[in-house]
Amino acid sequence: MSDFYMKVYSVVCCIPKGKVATYGQIAKMLGSSTYSRSVGNALHHNPDMEKIPCHRVVKANGALADNYAFGGIEGQKSRLVNEGVEVTGNKVDLKKYLW
Repeated sequence: MSDFYMKVYSVVCCIPKGKVATYGQIAKMLGSSTYSRSVGNALHHNPDMEKIPCHRVVKANGALADNYAFGGIEGQKSRLVNEGVEVTGNKVDLKKYLW
């Protein structure tokens, strides 16, 4: 596993229940906003969804991931709702839930 992936997973593990982060937000935390797609790629290869809560990462507009690796949009939505995050029209209100 690459060092970059490990850094992504480390940041994602810090997102608290009931909050979300964006791919770009994580990329900026890792040093460059141009890494957003790389963050998504790392999360798509998440080796342990129980320990690395990749469902808490959404697009810049609050939309859920089209290709969420663990059950698609419905899987991501279900996990977020179970943590108290409201999802409307497959989007999260970033003003309310952004980490």
